[in-house]
Amino acid sequence: MIAKLSGRLDETGEDWAIVDVQGVGYLVHCSARTLAALGEVGEGCTVHTDLQVSENDMRLLGFAESAERDWFRLLTQVQGVGSKVGLAILSALSTGELRDACAAGDAASVARANGVGPKLAGRIVNELQDKAGALPGGGMAGAGVAGAAIPRGGASKDAVSALENLGFKPAVAAQAVSRAAAELGEDAGEGDLIRVALKRAAG
Repeated sequence: MIAKLSGRLDETGEDWAIVDVQGVGYLVHCSARTLAALGEVGEGCTVHTDLQVSENDMRLLGFAESAERDWFRLLTQVQGVGSKVGLAILSALSTGELRDACAAGDAASVARANGVGPKLAGRIVNELQDKAGALPGGGMAGAGVAGAAIPRGGASKDAVSALENLGFKPAVAAQAVSRAAAELGEDAGEGDLIRVALKRAAG
């Protein structure tokens, strides 16, 4: 099986690229994020790949990072998620965002991808929620529904509560405030934490 290609980026399209490896052009289907990461036509590039074989087709999928490929393989194990939908999800969400969404049970974020309705998004987060912490990509490291790491300190705790009151899930609010506290320092006030955390939670 072809696991990785290193060569020159020969041509790109809406959802594909051709990688020239010593004169042989490999057509690889990619997410929008991978296409953006490959660089300019004519430059050297490396893609991690996954080969899918069916009765009527043989398709090579390309990924800028091995983590993205791992997530693609996991996504396509979910009923209703084929290669096209898997790439659409990875185009809409980074691996970190996808991991955090699954850990927090946030189906709405997954439903942002083209071709993913609320029912399918719910199935994806439900099936992958327990597996999210085992894969790279996010900053939550599996903390999520069952006890996200709530930041310590009165201001941080109040900021988390404020975000929850605005409709953010507890795990998402806790993560956003943790990032804000790390950026602003331990002595940051509640208002500043909320302001920065809102940017992080919405980003």
